[in-house]
Amino acid sequence: MNVTLIDYGAGNLRSVANALRALGVEPSIATGPGDLSDTTHLVLPGVGSFGDCMAELEKRDLLGPIREWVTAGKPYLGICLGYQILFDSSEETPGVKGLGILAGTVRRFQEAPGLKIPHMGWNSVIPTRPDAGRWAELGQEPYFYYVHSYFPVPESEEIIAARTSYGQDDFAAAIELPHLLACQFHPEKSQEAGLQLIRNFLGI
Repeated sequence: MNVTLIDYGAGNLRSVANALRALGVEPSIATGPGDLSDTTHLVLPGVGSFGDCMAELEKRDLLGPIREWVTAGKPYLGICLGYQILFDSSEETPGVKGLGILAGTVRRFQEAPGLKIPHMGWNSVIPTRPDAGRWAELGQEPYFYYVHSYFPVPESEEIIAARTSYGQDDFAAAIELPHLLACQFHPEKSQEAGLQLIRNFLGI
């Protein structure tokens, strides 16, 4: 197993790398397409804005390889922006296209009196298939750590793996396909629940 983290200059690589090391996995770091040759599992952590992320990935010639990797059905874990950029576009950066691998847009939380945006801190997650597959041993309503103002709205309900509510919005906290897991929360900052989810994704 060779787990590779995509480095686009703004991701929280250290936290994700530390989580992988806690599971006995020493990750590789990719800053360009040449670093992906021996990869078995690709992880894209994300911190920052949608537009900046896409621009940095393009600058490093990584957009094409990431798109090809995911569409080829190879194992991919997207965290925060690594989840959002799979879709067509984001309200955060109008006019900037995402990878467009999945149909849908990224939207901002609706304003409401007393509601703090960004959504920051621990919140419960309700898996659509609890205790099965990648959600095994996580229970009916595990808690994960969030820091975000935007969230994807997939056109297909079938890919939604878990939901979370905040303010007036009930949103897709995570999606999955046979080869893909992507989440808005940060498993690397979510203690044992996060480690278990990563463990399940890697199959270890």
